[in-house]
Amino acid sequence: MTLLQTQGVHHITLNGADRQTSIDFWEGVLGMPFVFEQPNLDDPEVNHLYFDPGDGRLITIFTSEDRTADDAANPNDVGNLHHLAFIVSRAVYTQAAQRLKDARIASSGEIDRGFMDSIYFRDPLGQLLELACYKFDPPQGCTHADVLHEAHHLRVKAGAYNIADVHLADAIEALTRKRAGTLSEG
Repeated sequence: MTLLQTQGVHHITLNGADRQTSIDFWEGVLGMPFVFEQPNLDDPEVNHLYFDPGDGRLITIFTSEDRTADDAANPNDVGNLHHLAFIVSRAVYTQAAQRLKDARIASSGEIDRGFMDSIYFRDPLGQLLELACYKFDPPQGCTHADVLHEAHHLRVKAGAYNIADVHLADAIEALTRKRAGTLSEG
């Protein structure tokens, strides 16, 4: 079979409640500019809001004024979305727990994931969200995925449970060496 090769996430669409709840949360709490809106072209009774999560791609929300927000946790069943993760800078990450608290949004607090740090919280409709901050910058010309792929091989070879700083540092060194090369012997 010939693959249908993807090139990244185009957009993610969530079912929202009323229009203002979405604007207040996605732009007012998470700082995603509200870039445009139009009717849902499959259902003109539903509005379609578009937000920029920071990379020029889109998070879109279907809204209707007859819907009300329900912050009960969304189902965690097979086939359902578990969570959405958004990348943040180290500077934003260090402020996230307090800023969520100031906005009266409960969070998990800071969690160390080995290769990244995370904070989890729910949107006004019960969807679990994550703010994630990588613990490393990839070498020039490489991506975070390149480093994590290399670190995975190093982790497995070492018999380690998860990717740790040592695997990241060694992966960055290996990728830099492959990319740049050297005329030195040994």
